[in-house]
Amino acid sequence: MSRRILAGLIAVPLLLALSVAAVLLPVPYVTYAPGLTVDVLAEDQGKEIVQVSGHQAYRDDGELRMTTVYVTQPEARVNLLEAMKAWVSPSDALYPYSAVYGAGETTEQSRTESAIQMVSSQDAAIAVALNELGYDVKPVVEILNVTQGLPADGKLKVRDVVLEVNGEKITTVQQIVDLVDQTKPGGAVHFVVRRGGKRMSVDVTPREVDGDLRVGVTPGPGYVFPFQVNVAIPDRIGGPSAGLMFSLAIYDTLTPGSLTDGKIVAGTGTMDPSGKVGPIGGIQQKVVGARQSGAELFLVPAGNCADALGADNGDMRLVKATTMHDAMESIKAWTADPDAQLPSCQKE
Repeated sequence: MSRRILAGLIAVPLLLALSVAAVLLPVPYVTYAPGLTVDVLAEDQGKEIVQVSGHQAYRDDGELRMTTVYVTQPEARVNLLEAMKAWVSPSDALYPYSAVYGAGETTEQSRTESAIQMVSSQDAAIAVALNELGYDVKPVVEILNVTQGLPADGKLKVRDVVLEVNGEKITTVQQIVDLVDQTKPGGAVHFVVRRGGKRMSVDVTPREVDGDLRVGVTPGPGYVFPFQVNVAIPDRIGGPSAGLMFSLAIYDTLTPGSLTDGKIVAGTGTMDPSGKVGPIGGIQQKVVGARQSGAELFLVPAGNCADALGADNGDMRLVKATTMHDAMESIKAWTADPDAQLPSCQKE
């Protein structure tokens, strides 16, 4: 056998191995794909998603669907083949890793942040819906997250309203941070919280983590409502982008008749306490997911309109949503007349 033939026999499998490695090695990108949609007016595992106590609840037909996106997790790496598939897909998207996640961010950190955002978005949505109905909503400071394994775990709970810390009345999140930092080594922080309408005292001894004293809670803005409203979304869903659909579903549940007149409406958008709808990520994938779920109208945050027009929406109308009130009025106008003039997303 000649040296040339021998070299060729060695080179071919080497080239094949290198080609396979090039395809399978991770690349610094994140993929987005259309996720599931959830009718917030429906039930999950036999229980209503919008749960009300202390007020009449109206269960009518029609659907208000929140939309989601499947996103590569921080510690899951995308290979070249997966990246190319997302690049050519008409419904998927590809983004640089650094545009989505921070350096060194873990899946656990991402999920914790997502859970905090979900709690905050639900509370803001409830507040906006109740304000729309004329109720006064009092702002408070509450617990948005309790870190497993840290001192507060098992003592404080998500949605505990923080009334006092070490005898000081709490009106801001920064007060809690400062009072924990001022604790002497080995000393306890005395919390007074309201949980389920009851006032209770809890002592938590901070632990030093990365040079700082931590009790293991994330405090944030919350509200005292005139009656109990809860949005029971499956734990696997997080983030702030369902705020608009939560607020509409809560309003619909607290008022007689069907807001959608029995039709399927989908949408997305964050919700701030004033009722303003904020932009979100993955709008094109959410439009596709909504169309696939049978939605006839899709509510698009004003800041996402330009990108939404690049998605395949089929016959589904894209309606610009600036505030919760505007979105609600658009739905009412559309149910009264499907051809009604609405604040739609348009090409600039």
